[in-house]
Amino acid sequence: MKFNLGTIHWRIALVGLICLATACGCLEGPTAPNQDIFVWGRRGLDDGRFMKPRAITIDDQDRLYIVDKTARVQVFDRDGTFLRGWRMPEFIQGKPCGLSISQDGHLMVCDTHYFRVLFYTFEGELIEERTIGGVNGRGPGEFGFLTDAVQDSQGNIYVSEYGDYDRIQKFTPSGEYVYEWGEHGEEPGQFQRPQGLAMDANDHLWVADASNGRIQIFDVSGNKPKLVRTWGKMGTKRGELSYPYEIILDGEGHVYVCEFGNHRIQKFDLEGNSLGTWGSAGKESGQLHQPWAMCWDSKRAIHVVDSYNNRVQRFPSSQLDDPVPSIANEK
Repeated sequence: MKFNLGTIHWRIALVGLICLATACGCLEGPTAPNQDIFVWGRRGLDDGRFMKPRAITIDDQDRLYIVDKTARVQVFDRDGTFLRGWRMPEFIQGKPCGLSISQDGHLMVCDTHYFRVLFYTFEGELIEERTIGGVNGRGPGEFGFLTDAVQDSQGNIYVSEYGDYDRIQKFTPSGEYVYEWGEHGEEPGQFQRPQGLAMDANDHLWVADASNGRIQIFDVSGNKPKLVRTWGKMGTKRGELSYPYEIILDGEGHVYVCEFGNHRIQKFDLEGNSLGTWGSAGKESGQLHQPWAMCWDSKRAIHVVDSYNNRVQRFPSSQLDDPVPSIANEK
């Protein structure tokens, strides 16, 4: 029997490259051990790749909008197929970290280090006249570092910010300042990096108060905000939170929190009782490395921006309905 040493060496090298890519989390598509979780994306500057993605939102056609630390907004279908993309107008000072869809069908971008909210068409055209802010400061309509923006049932816009300000400002649908509340601190109604916002059907604003490791809920239906309740504390055990960066509500009595510090997603009832967690630190399917954001799609799956793994993971509704009580992070 004759052996072709060149072929053997080539095959050994190929196997080695595949093993290395798998260990680094660089292969796209669903990966072991959980085939129900769809995993896509990898590190890079080409279309469809990421450099620490940090915000995500989804439109009514299940198109995903994701921004990363290169200040690129990229658009994908729910299976990770790249559709189009564009770069923010300025990005030397820093990158955006908040995305949401406005009620009139535009992409709202919290341009964090340029102290403004920008509005885009879904095709990437900047609507300059809709810009809110643009000045760094403490005055009405001025901003520190923006984190998120949402709207209430009347179309009013709420913008969160951190730094020396740690507050939330309210604007009319046309972008006129209404009022503000909050300051840096640990007391109820104070914030330390209010990172993620969600609005429920009763015009209650849910705030992921990241550096305080808690959730705060405000009734914003009146002329001034009213604190409804606060729950959560910093920690690694089930029911505790470590840098909650994103919060979403399913409208059926459940709250989902993306924990940047605990590398997991945690499910709660509306009173803050933990119903289970999924995810742990790592690079395998179902594991996370400092997840930054998440969103729902029309099939009740959650898409999680697995930021430091430079990818997106889609968790199916079956797993969300029956999360496994995890003790991986408990001490």
